[in-house]
Amino acid sequence: MKLMTLNCHSWQEENQIEKIKYLAKVILKERYDIIALQEVSQLKNSKKIIGEQKEDNFIYLLSEELKRLSLVYNYRWDFSHIGYDIYEEGIGILYKGKIQENFGTFIGKTMDTNFWKTRKFSRVSIKKNNEIIDFYSCHMGWWQDSENSFEDQVEDLLKITKERNNRFFLMGDFNNDANIKKEGYDYLINRGLIDTYEISNKKDSGITVRGVIAGWENRNSQDKRIDLILTNKKCEVKKSVVVFNEKNYKIISDHFGVSVEVN
Repeated sequence: MKLMTLNCHSWQEENQIEKIKYLAKVILKERYDIIALQEVSQLKNSKKIIGEQKEDNFIYLLSEELKRLSLVYNYRWDFSHIGYDIYEEGIGILYKGKIQENFGTFIGKTMDTNFWKTRKFSRVSIKKNNEIIDFYSCHMGWWQDSENSFEDQVEDLLKITKERNNRFFLMGDFNNDANIKKEGYDYLINRGLIDTYEISNKKDSGITVRGVIAGWENRNSQDKRIDLILTNKKCEVKKSVVVFNEKNYKIISDHFGVSVEVN
């Protein structure tokens, strides 16, 4: 299976429509099975089309562009909070073919969608070789944040995964640098999660953010590996590659993406 995660920074980017079209062309070429997206936004005042989704919803426009390329992906989108006063920001996940179920809910201390630190996840479940596998798109908070801590979000999420007792992959922006010890990344690993990057047969630097971006102004200013694909059971990872970093496809967001091939 080919998995990819990207914080798409939607509607904060210049030439956003052109970047959506470019992303669709890369998906057409790579044929990812699962695509987890974060910062998937729409304007508050746009016209509704499907449930809570509006006509300028990033993942909706991406799926429509994929259809124009004769590539059909289904998707789930979950609204998590208001961003920059004018956007309804959420997370989403694109998938091919039939699924067993899809789901999304809040994690952490708050469910107030007017608070920009409120978090949700999106999940789809697929049957592969008689096994149900859960795929989560995650956009987590920061380490020891007093208003909605990363630790609380992780514990809520892992409680849900434990109740389901399936193989799973957590994909997304974890807002904790894997290169900083005794903080959020180590917290994840100490809870039994496996970093597909670390067990990959072939990998690059893994860096997904260069320097300072929004939300990191008073934090780590170094290059960071904060976009991860984690799992709960050992598997063969053929390769882990950073994408949309200019080396492997053009930059389309303030984050680079991560792609893994898993047996």
